[in-house]
Amino acid sequence: MSAKHPLRPLHVALVADTHNLLRPELLAFVKGSDAIVHAGDICDAAVLDTLAAIAPLTAVRGNNDRGAWAEALPLQTTVELGGVRLAVVHELADLQGNPAVEGIALVVSGHSHKPALETRDGVLFVNPGSAGPRRFRLPVSAAMLTIASDGALHVEHVNLVE
Repeated sequence: MSAKHPLRPLHVALVADTHNLLRPELLAFVKGSDAIVHAGDICDAAVLDTLAAIAPLTAVRGNNDRGAWAEALPLQTTVELGGVRLAVVHELADLQGNPAVEGIALVVSGHSHKPALETRDGVLFVNPGSAGPRRFRLPVSAAMLTIASDGALHVEHVNLVE
């Protein structure tokens, strides 16, 4: 087993588009996570404070994030968790670089409010959907990334409310 992989699976909550609404269902979902990744449209720094008190947090600025607190957030970032590199960006169209060439295993994005999971050039692309206000008839959702001890990735989308 590679030393860079965890001894136990890591559970990383993937969240986007909370739009200043921290539902109790989302807080229950992220509780116990090893890390949280928020792909933007946070809309209030208090959302970040609450999530960061639960688990280590990585967040990017979305198109609706404004003010000094939001300006401090990157538009895109990379984080390594359990030996796996993740890129985070709000709008997938704004993704800079080539994830496959840069050793990125997974790209997390938001913006569309539509849950999605696909593989492109060996890289997983995940949109957890919107955990905030319901938009159109799209689900209110988030996703859980499990990073196995051998580095294998598993993503599961969860509807937070029916």
